[in-house]
Amino acid sequence: MSHFGAGTEYALHCLLFLTDGETAHSPGSRDLADFQGISPSYVAKLFTSLERAGIVSSTQGAKGGFRLSRPASDISVLDVVDAVEGRKSIFQCRNIRVNCALFGEKAPAWAGSGLCAIHQVMIDAEEKMREELARVTLSDLNDSVSAKAPAGFTPKVIDWFADRQADRFRARSPRKSSQEQ
Repeated sequence: MSHFGAGTEYALHCLLFLTDGETAHSPGSRDLADFQGISPSYVAKLFTSLERAGIVSSTQGAKGGFRLSRPASDISVLDVVDAVEGRKSIFQCRNIRVNCALFGEKAPAWAGSGLCAIHQVMIDAEEKMREELARVTLSDLNDSVSAKAPAGFTPKVIDWFADRQADRFRARSPRKSSQEQ
């Protein structure tokens, strides 16, 4: 079982499409979902959490959609994880150290005193993980992903989202009657 759900992965992938500051288009949640073959309602739910956390902002209408609320270099992976998953510990100590069969009905005071050594290891590991997630930004991720893609890929992505937005705008624009033409 993974600690982070698929929502973290989906959110990060979707946010990468918003890191390109050169595009004038703001993809909607349906476009982001369709582009990646995932559920539009799930992406909409994720973006509600991301908006609440101040990571994205939205605009309504045919030309509406999502934009990053601040530069990609100022949004850490940890920001996204906490927005999607909520801040939760990776380990929940059950304090089973006091349940030893040798203790009978009542464990001696020494058995449960202080922080459990296993719990401390998990706290330390979580701290290190959070530090690493805080160190890496959306901009860093975008640079890594972009380095793997062929040179013509990013313009194709931008064009795909622009075409979707143009289609939405055309579909919602009132048509002129024959008398107005």
